[in-house]
Amino acid sequence: MNITKETIENVANLARLNLTEQEKEKLTSDLAGILAWVDKLNELDTANVEPLSHILPVKNVFREDKVEKSYDREKILANAPSSEDGCFKVPKVVE
Repeated sequence: MNITKETIENVANLARLNLTEQEKEKLTSDLAGILAWVDKLNELDTANVEPLSHILPVKNVFREDKVEKSYDREKILANAPSSEDGCFKVPKVVE
């Protein structure tokens, strides 16, 4: 892909950027250089390379989930100012 001054102006317009002529010239050469490196990467043979989601092997470091006995519901609700049907009862906050 060839990066031209018009391409830079179009992208700047879409991004609502006001660029000076010097900035347009610099961005034209910078983006052309970036795309040249991307083209260089496209020359690599990646046919036998497996896709990665992470560069290093990732494993779950969290503990296993275990079902354990919970606190007594009645004991917990005893601390609530108001309860109903085994749940905390709070004032309505959404109309």
